[in-house]
Amino acid sequence: MNIQRPLFIFFFVLYLQTLSTAQFGLGLTFNYDFYQRYTNPRDNFEAGRSAGSVLTNISLGPKIWIGKPSFSFSVESQIGIAPLGLDTKEFKGLGMATLPIIGQLNFKGNSGLQTEQSIGYSIGGGIQYNRTELFGLKNKYEDLGVNRTFFPTYIIQAGVGYGIGNSGFLFNLFTRYGFNQESKAQSFNIGIQFDINMIAFRKNLNNPNSAL
Repeated sequence: MNIQRPLFIFFFVLYLQTLSTAQFGLGLTFNYDFYQRYTNPRDNFEAGRSAGSVLTNISLGPKIWIGKPSFSFSVESQIGIAPLGLDTKEFKGLGMATLPIIGQLNFKGNSGLQTEQSIGYSIGGGIQYNRTELFGLKNKYEDLGVNRTFFPTYIIQAGVGYGIGNSGFLFNLFTRYGFNQESKAQSFNIGIQFDINMIAFRKNLNNPNSAL
């Protein structure tokens, strides 16, 4: 007997049941990176491949959640810029930019759907596009053929945070590392992330018993 069809039906019904009881969230995520560093793909030029930035790093983008107060899955993307990012050993230009696309499993206070104040944690991964020397690439490096473009790294991210009850707000300390085996490119980010679930926020804003 071919069991693939019954198994497919079972998991499909389970999936529909999960969706029928799941909650949804839609909002924004804001990152403030304490430190970030990107290493460009390996090339044949005698120029430094890495650049870093401390403190002057911000990111903003949309985020969605699906799940329950104790557990959720989220997808987010941000556009980030570090205007003072540079290679301190070999100055070539200023500025760094990043675009991560991340899927995460979130637990307890990090679920984004929490109803009580609690500590939580998240783990996930995805892909991140990075660029260094965003502007002002010095002429001598351009003459060597150095051309800075966005390059991908495959990332993992972990964080510990705190959800502020059913207000829709949570913050999260995170670390993110990325690597590309083929190009030898790397990325590293560490910082604090602030999320707001606008659906939960608006619901509580309209609730006369809410503290908001």
